[in-house]
Amino acid sequence: MEEQLAGGNMAPVFRVGATVRRETGEWTPAVHRLLAALTSIDEVPAVIGLDDFDREVLTFLPGDMLAGADATVLWSERILVSSARLLRRMHDASVELAGDPSLVWRSPAHRPREVICHNDFAPYNLIVRGGVLSGVIDFDFASPGSRVWDLAYLAYRLVPFAEDAPHAESLDRSQRLAALINAYGMSFAPDDVVSVIVQRLDELESFTLARASDTGHADFLAHAAMYRRDAERLKLWNARNS
Repeated sequence: MEEQLAGGNMAPVFRVGATVRRETGEWTPAVHRLLAALTSIDEVPAVIGLDDFDREVLTFLPGDMLAGADATVLWSERILVSSARLLRRMHDASVELAGDPSLVWRSPAHRPREVICHNDFAPYNLIVRGGVLSGVIDFDFASPGSRVWDLAYLAYRLVPFAEDAPHAESLDRSQRLAALINAYGMSFAPDDVVSVIVQRLDELESFTLARASDTGHADFLAHAAMYRRDAERLKLWNARNS
């Protein structure tokens, strides 16, 4: 029996028993190569193959979406640190794929091609069990890029800098950004990470406006407007804190 899962903004995703099924495309072999490279990481789903409808079949990761967790879990130091450390492990395991010209990805690459970026490593794609980070899903938009390209989007969503972050008014963004960078384990300057967030938001705004045009859905316009407001606010934040 198939159960349609929440999310799947680009195409529906279904659970069948202990597996997840979703559409395939020219990017699927590259994504499966990536998941194979990440097999030593327990928080990542494993590839089983394709079903009779040519959908990919992955293992189902039990748990709840971090995005829907109580604020005491969502904004906990434990989740902040473990998310950055998981991203670092994924990046380190993907290095050999980053320069492979034979791989076709769904998303454009970004230079420098250091690692394979998840490109949507955020609370709505992270899974928790018992208040502990236990999984990451939705690798379809992965592509080569820099480490900070991925880390910046995690910072946007988990420090957080996003306007729509719930119950985050009292958080110390400067302290959380520093903790996130420290947990990842590389010496990125906080203002450089924020500058990359702005670049990402510029790209997201363009992508989301195109989606609004293609689908006619007004909610995409609202999201694009939020990305623009957040980008302008972060430019000011960087000017104040540089």
